[in-house]
Amino acid sequence: MKQICFIFFLLLCQQMWAQNDYDDVIAAMIAAKVHQDSIDVSSVVVVYNYTCQTQDADGQPVTDSMKVVLQIGSHCTRSYPYRKFCEDTEEINYLTPENFPILKAEAYCFMPEVWTNYPDGKTTVRDVILPNHYEAQENRKFTDWTLGDDIVTVGNYLCKTATGELHGRRWTVRYTEEIPSSAGPWKLCGLPGLILKAETTDGIHRFTLDGISRTASPIYYEYNAITTKISEAKLIKNRIKIFGNKRYPKNPQYYIPNRNSLNSTADITFLQFDDDFFSLVNGILEIKKAHVYQPLELK
Repeated sequence: MKQICFIFFLLLCQQMWAQNDYDDVIAAMIAAKVHQDSIDVSSVVVVYNYTCQTQDADGQPVTDSMKVVLQIGSHCTRSYPYRKFCEDTEEINYLTPENFPILKAEAYCFMPEVWTNYPDGKTTVRDVILPNHYEAQENRKFTDWTLGDDIVTVGNYLCKTATGELHGRRWTVRYTEEIPSSAGPWKLCGLPGLILKAETTDGIHRFTLDGISRTASPIYYEYNAITTKISEAKLIKNRIKIFGNKRYPKNPQYYIPNRNSLNSTADITFLQFDDDFFSLVNGILEIKKAHVYQPLELK
C-alpha cells in the first residue's frame, strides 16, 4: 500500500511542477509524511558545515560545501542534508528553482543519508546514482580510535582529540564529553563524546560545527518504492567506478547508454532557472557539469 501511495505522490508532484503550482507541491509534500515512519525522537540536533576540496570540470581548484544535520535519538541517529531536515520539521519545500544552488551543492558533495543502529545493530545508508536510489544495510562498524592528549575549543565546548581510519581514509576528530553521545556526522562515531569537528589527514574532507540545539524532532525512516537494495561494499565500488571516471566532470551522464530510455523508465520533471532548464529524475537533480569526485570512502 505504501508503494502505491508513493508512486501516486510522484505522479502528482510531476503534474504540479509542470503547472508551476509550488504551493500545491508544498501541501503534497506535507501530506506525503504519512509515508515516513518515525523510528525515534531526537534529544539533540547538530548542524555541521561540510566542505570538500576538489576541482571543477576544467581542472580548477574549487571547494564544495553543504550543511549536514545529525539527529541524535535515544537509540538511533540520522545524518543527512540539512535541507531535508528542514523539509521534515518545518514543512519547507526546497525543490523550487530559486533553491537550485542548494540542490546543486548537494549534487556536488555526494553526501549520503546514514541511520546508525537502525535496524538494531545495523547501519543503513541511502544514496543516489542517477537515475537510481540505493540502500545498504550492514552490521555496524566501529573505528579503532587512538585517543590524543590535545584539548581544543570548538564552539563553546572543550574537545579532546582522536585519530582513526574509516573506509580507507584517516581522520582527525574533536569530540566533547560535555555532550554524552558517541555520535558524529556521516559514519563517524564511537567516541566517549559527541564529535564536533572532523577532518581527513589529507585535508580533502572536513566537518565543522555550525550549531547545536536541544530539539525534540521525529527521526524518520522513509519508505521509498524505487529504492534498490545493495551491499555496502558494492555501493562504494559503484560510486568510485562511475563518479571517479575521468569523463564524469564534463559529462555526468556518460554512463547512461541510452539517455532517451529514461523518458520511459523514470519520473522526469523539467524546471527553469536563470534562463536555463534543469531536470529532476526520480527526484534527483540532473547536473550538466560536475566536479571531480573525492570519495569519502576509498574501500
